[in-house]
Amino acid sequence: MRIFLTGASGFIGSRILTELLAAGHHVTGLARSETSAQTIINAGADVYRGTLEAPDSLAPALQRVDAVIHTAFDHDFHHFAQSCEKDRRVIYTLGQALKGSSRPLIITSGTGIGDDSPTAFSREDQFKAENVNPRVASEIAGNALLNEGVNVRVVRLPQVHDTHRQGLITLYIEHAVAKGTVAYLGAGGNRWSAAHVNDVATLYRLVLEKGEQGKRYHAVAEEGVPFRYIAGVVARKLNLPLISLSPAEAESHFGGFAHFVAMNLHASSAWTRQQLGWRPVGPGLLEDLENMDYAPLLVSR
Repeated sequence: MRIFLTGASGFIGSRILTELLAAGHHVTGLARSETSAQTIINAGADVYRGTLEAPDSLAPALQRVDAVIHTAFDHDFHHFAQSCEKDRRVIYTLGQALKGSSRPLIITSGTGIGDDSPTAFSREDQFKAENVNPRVASEIAGNALLNEGVNVRVVRLPQVHDTHRQGLITLYIEHAVAKGTVAYLGAGGNRWSAAHVNDVATLYRLVLEKGEQGKRYHAVAEEGVPFRYIAGVVARKLNLPLISLSPAEAESHFGGFAHFVAMNLHASSAWTRQQLGWRPVGPGLLEDLENMDYAPLLVSR
């Protein structure tokens, strides 16, 4: 298949690019800089130069492909709601270019959008448009396109990791270095789901090849790692004090990041595994945190 991939030079997108090429697909990656373009070319794919700030400019590329995988996202968590609103606009524009065909549009969301309650596992069949998580905007756009007949499929991400990056935990580590302490809330019993980046890339390929219109798939290898375990590894590797904060202390310590640290982000992928035969095999989150090189962070402290 001929695939148009946004985020093709990014952390997750670059692994998806490699996975697709290895499976025999032809990939065109979106690049907005010469550095990104060269990374995509070096991987063995074609390049389309453009930017998501002008999504209408992507229309010529979309006319020549069999499917679109959208992974690019502005990871500015200080303006998270604005980033999610931007993603909503991009998704809708991409979908309009595919309207009237059966060509798949695979979009990206977060497992938190499948929450039914603070204590229940997020599941693939759960969706509420009134979810307070701003990332719901991406799936609202997807639903609007589904109503217009577009072949939308959703991949929901947990904390995606290797020994260099770990989703929100990367920001958490940077915050700990800046503060000189590693903190968690209360007993640290809230849990975050996770998956190794290579396993996530495999899932995107399976959703492309075997997924169904309107379905949501969870890229979850570990359903819920207790946050105090995450904090404990980070504190030990950084050689920093490990402290527990009350909810009242969280905002002054974490600022705008306090909301994320308090969240329960546990999720199930049982249905996804059953439907697609996905079998994650990569290292676990704590293992990657153990094997991460913290020296560059410590130098900057």
